[in-house]
Amino acid sequence: MSTDAEIVAVFEELAPARQKELLEYQDQVRQDTASARDFTVERPAKLALATERARKRLALLEATDTELTKIVAAVAAGRLNGAGKIGVRVGKVVGRYKMAKHYTLTITEDTFAFTRDQDQITTEAAMDGLYVIATTIGPEQMDAAKVVATYKSLARVERDFRSLKAIDLDLRPIHHYTETRVRAHVFICMLAAYLVWHLRQAWAPLTFTDENRPDPADPVAPAQRSHAADAKAATKTTTDELPATSFTALLDHLGCLARVDLRYGDNDTGPTVPTLAEPTATQRRAFELLGVPIPLTLK
Repeated sequence: MSTDAEIVAVFEELAPARQKELLEYQDQVRQDTASARDFTVERPAKLALATERARKRLALLEATDTELTKIVAAVAAGRLNGAGKIGVRVGKVVGRYKMAKHYTLTITEDTFAFTRDQDQITTEAAMDGLYVIATTIGPEQMDAAKVVATYKSLARVERDFRSLKAIDLDLRPIHHYTETRVRAHVFICMLAAYLVWHLRQAWAPLTFTDENRPDPADPVAPAQRSHAADAKAATKTTTDELPATSFTALLDHLGCLARVDLRYGDNDTGPTVPTLAEPTATQRRAFELLGVPIPLTLK
């Protein structure tokens, strides 16, 4: 994803007619050529992102104004002086709100003044809701819509890494200190992540996972859940009339399936029979979806 400065640079290189087209707030995907590179330009639907960015920018500017005004008052009252000290106080404020690019600051040994850089604010506001995705892949290999869809699919990769690091597998902390042991630890975690991915797919009918997510007609538009997934989430019931749950909760439920050794007789010489606890309907269905019987022992 490109930065605001890169977006502005690419936007300015487009033909005026194309600039006007992009600023008409329509959902569109288009591949343009600028600076000998291919770019896919995306305008999100219904101005939702542009509106939210404008609201957030205004809130941050107002918060920054409030804090900078306090510094102006402190300098005027003589409680704060010295360009270095004033600069440190100002730096903390603009650093906290990330608004330094929108201000013109004047600092001397005994004065401080600030004004908003309205031209910079207006330029950034014109780019609200506009993203530029740069790619080296030519249009003969991947059209603009496919580029956008592929970029959005990175969310699944990021979700898997979160699962790997903290949610399901706890990759960290690593209690090893040699290179070979650390590599082995990470390799085992990657194998486990691969297994978790397959389990999520296999157990989708038992969880809130959308099994039949519709393909969006417009790759720019937000993804929509299927009616079946909405019904499953609303009723918390699967199509098999079993309770729907999260993947983690399903694993916890399967962990309750225990094997116990029952000893018959009044002394230690009586026969011992390994016995499996009576599986619930959900536990039975989970193993059916895997295509394996419920094991009495782990081999």
